[in-house]
Amino acid sequence: MKRRLLAVPVLAVLLLGAAPALSGCSFQSVVKDVSGGNVDVGGTNIPSDFPKDVPLASGDVVFAAALGSGDDKVWNVTVKVPGGEAYTGIAKQLTDAGFSGDFGAQGSNGGGTGTFSNGTYGVLVVVTDAGSNGWVANYSVSKGKAPSPSPTP
Repeated sequence: MKRRLLAVPVLAVLLLGAAPALSGCSFQSVVKDVSGGNVDVGGTNIPSDFPKDVPLASGDVVFAAALGSGDDKVWNVTVKVPGGEAYTGIAKQLTDAGFSGDFGAQGSNGGGTGTFSNGTYGVLVVVTDAGSNGWVANYSVSKGKAPSPSPTP
């Protein structure tokens, strides 16, 4: 449980895009120190142990990382997508792969957020306009239940 609590703030930094602003070496060494060495900041390469059960949208990988080990492993992959309408296709891709949607919301200007689970993996997907970087789909994947899109009290 302690590792999961530690993973949440580190994952939040990754989700907010601070990692690309930091130098790869210093960021990776800080995260390795905090996580006990169980980190893979893959940059634009999907971690080799990313679950094959989780389909990803087609597009260039903008950022990828993995943190933890065993049941506490968390993967984060951000993929460039053509636009906000990609959320609908991603949701269908996940349900076609055997995931059920637990929560989903589409934005008024496109994009969306949803949690999906197949009993083995939980997936939080956020499709958003990243400004000058275009539209991206961010996947946070963990074993078990999907990470919550918002903090719980």
